[in-house]
Amino acid sequence: MAHQAEREEIENKKFVDYKDVPYLRQFMNPHAKILGKKRSGISASRQREIALAIKRARYMALLPYLAA
Repeated sequence: MAHQAEREEIENKKFVDYKDVPYLRQFMNPHAKILGKKRSGISASRQREIALAIKRARYMALLPYLAA
């Protein structure tokens, strides 16, 4: 769960890039599932952007679909 300072940093980031794997891993649990917006503490619009970026990164094989 993100704290207030981390949440502000996340919200202030201008563009969510699918190639920024360490940033996207913050929003995934150890089983490679995308965390919900309640759990991550970000706005709904930012959550949709992050979910789309994670899905693109999975398609490009930068992130796993399943954690083995």
